[in-house]
This record gives sequence, C-alpha cells and structure tokens, in this order.
Amino acid sequence: MKRVTLGGSDVEVSEICLGTMTFGNQTPESEGHAQMDRALDAGITFMDTAEMYPVNPVRRETIGLTETILGNWLARSRNRDRVEIATKITGPSQMVRDGAPFDGGTVAAAIDASLKRLQTDRIDLYQMHWPVRGSYAFRQNWTYDPSKQSKQRTLDHMADVLGALSDARKAGKIRALGLSNESAWGLARWCDMADRLDAPRMAAIQNEYSLLYRLYDTDLAETAVNEDVTLLAYSPLAAGLLTGKYSGGAVPEGSRAAVDKATGGQGNLGGRKTPQAIAATEAYHRLAADHGWDGVHMAIAWQLTRPFKVVPIIGATRMDQLDHLLAGLGKPLPDDLRKAIDRLHKQYPLPY
Repeated sequence: MKRVTLGGSDVEVSEICLGTMTFGNQTPESEGHAQMDRALDAGITFMDTAEMYPVNPVRRETIGLTETILGNWLARSRNRDRVEIATKITGPSQMVRDGAPFDGGTVAAAIDASLKRLQTDRIDLYQMHWPVRGSYAFRQNWTYDPSKQSKQRTLDHMADVLGALSDARKAGKIRALGLSNESAWGLARWCDMADRLDAPRMAAIQNEYSLLYRLYDTDLAETAVNEDVTLLAYSPLAAGLLTGKYSGGAVPEGSRAAVDKATGGQGNLGGRKTPQAIAATEAYHRLAADHGWDGVHMAIAWQLTRPFKVVPIIGATRMDQLDHLLAGLGKPLPDDLRKAIDRLHKQYPLPY
C-alpha cells in the first residue's frame, strides 16, 4: 500500500487508516484484534483511536476501553514497530474527567493515561478531539453561533496546551500533533501559535468528509494546503449510509442506526439519515453501477482523488464489512467517474 507523510511532520503512514471506535462495544475484543491483523496484512499500518472510545453510545464505564483493546493487541502481536498509532484527548468533558479544565496539566496527564492503556512508550499522532470554544461538527453547523467566543481566551488556551504538547514531544511521548472537528480559523490559529512559540505544528486534522458531507472542500481545504496539514477523513461512508443498507427505509439488525435506537438514541446516524441523504446515496450507487463500480469502493477511492492531502479512515463492526472495504483498495478512480461525481454533487450539495 502507498505510504504518505502526515503534513509537515516526519510521521509516515499508510494511505488508508483503520478506525477502531466500535471496538469494545459493537465489536468485541477478539473481533477487533482479528480486524487489526487483517488490516495489517493488507498494508494498513495506521490505526486511529481515542480516549473516549468506544462510541455508539459513549458510556462512562467504557471510556478508555478501545485504547486498552488496541494496547492488548500490540502486546500480543508485538507489532508496535510495524504500525502508527493515533489517539485523541477528548477536551472538557463531564463524563471523561468529571469536568476538569482542558489545560496543559490535563493534556500531560491524559497522554500518560493513553500510553498506559495502549501499552506503548509513544503515540505517533496525538489529536485534540474537540475545540474548547465549540464546534460546528455533527450537524451543529445548522445553528452554529460563534458570537460568544473570546479570541484571547482561545489563544491563551492554545499557548498553554502547546506548551504541554511540546514537552511531551521532547520527552518522546508523542511524535506529531493533530486536531479534530476544527474549523479553518481554529486550524490557522493553532499553526500561528505554534510558530510563535516554536512549538510543534499541526500535522493533521480529523474531520468528517464523504460524498455526502463536503464542508471541508473550501476554506478548510485552502488552510490545510497552505499550512501543510493532512485531512484524516472520518465517516467516509457517512456512518454506513453510503453502503446503501438503509435504502427503502431499511434498518438492518445490528446496524449503527438500530443499535443507536435500541440504546435510547434517535437512530438517525447522528442526523445523517435524512430523506435527502437516502436519495443521494441511491443516486451515487446508480452512478457507480453505471461505471462498473461498487458504491462503497467508489466512495473510498474518490477521497484519494481530492486536490489536498487526505487519509480516509475506514471502519467496520464486522470482519465481512472490513473484507469488502479492503477488496476495493488500490483501484484508481477513472477521471470520467470523478467528473460525474462532481456533477452529481451539485444536485445533492448538503443532504444532511
């Protein structure tokens, strides 16, 4: 598999990343270990997790479990030197750390806790999961209101956290830094502050990106290109929506929507499952079929055609789903299909 470098860092990873957010909830530990074995055999060496995982739902009693499962796999397989591990600090969270402030001290403690659960001496990419000032991710863009933000408070926070992250990198605990669910303004300010303090710059930004959700394409893409930051694209299949399994009103047993509803959620895939999104998904699948492509394979291959650095994060609750994803990797998307996708996007610009 092709290798790429994260932003301006020296961290080289596989061009596809394996997400692990269901490990310990929908995906039991043994299945998670088997998936990591299978992914590594296919050339995927880059694996992403977070201290708050598993999700769907997030529960206080399972926080940190996914990191523990990944750490157990590293210890069992002795593959640490063959893989790159990314994880995230949640930020201010009543559930994760009882509302403790998200400051430099909290970051330092969180890094040590993640290292212990992961059973390793280093984290290849350490990411800030959520901006403390708020975010428009997860459908919050429809009512986003930044008017109460304090620029100086934000800059002071960035300086404090970057100090702790710089110390951690000097100690060899982390290799590169990243953000998640950030905006163009936030990314630019993190980079500016790092330059001002001679601290490590952001190498990656993990935001949602798919055929159905392309908010990244404009201001964020421009900022990332000019600041040399790689997009780690989460939910490239729109939480399973782009597989087509929800078409016609179907809610397959064991699916993310079914599990969410069974555990008290709305079952709408975090606001993604709308009539417009179902219609768009069906249109993309028809387009793929017309060109002799599998819809899932097209959705992932398309990401690698974008005019900016991007590493799609694929994930699966079951091995057969992962095998289906792996079967489509390495197949270049024809230019005529890429152009047809651009035309279809204009008909369904933001379906959720």
